[in-house]
Amino acid sequence: MSILALDLGTNCGFALRTNTDFTFSGTWPLKSKRMESVGMRYVRFREQLDKLHRAEPITVVYFEEVRRHMGVDAAHMYGGYLAHLQAWCVEHEVENQGVPVGEIKKFWTGRGNAKKDEMIAEARRRGFDPVDDNEADAIAILVLKVGKP
Repeated sequence: MSILALDLGTNCGFALRTNTDFTFSGTWPLKSKRMESVGMRYVRFREQLDKLHRAEPITVVYFEEVRRHMGVDAAHMYGGYLAHLQAWCVEHEVENQGVPVGEIKKFWTGRGNAKKDEMIAEARRRGFDPVDDNEADAIAILVLKVGKP
C-alpha cells in the first residue's frame, strides 16, 4: 500500500510513502515545451502517475484542494490536473481525497495563511530538504494524512 500526496500544478509537488515505509518526494516539471500543445502537460502528468504506480502500486492519493486561484489560467490548469488525476484514480481503482489549503498550512506551520517560504522552512525544520514550495506542500500533506514518514 503506497500513499501519494500531490500539490497539483505546472510544477507538481509529490511525496510518496511506500508500503515499506520508505518515503521520497520531489517536483515534476510539467510545463509544455515550445511548439507543443498545452495538453502535453496532462500527458506528462499521467506518465508520472503511471511510472510511480508501476514501481509501487498506489492505493490512495491525497491532493491539495484549491478553491481560489491567482487567475483564470491558473484555475484552468488546476482543473485540468484535477480532472486527469480523478480519471486516473478511477481507471486504477485508487481512492483520492482533497485536503483544503488552509488545513494543510495550519497543520504544518500553525497558521492557515502561511507563505511559501514558511512552508519550506517548516519542512526543513522537520528534516526534509524540499527543492521548492510545491514539494514542501506535498510533504506537508503526506505527514498530515499518514504521520511522520
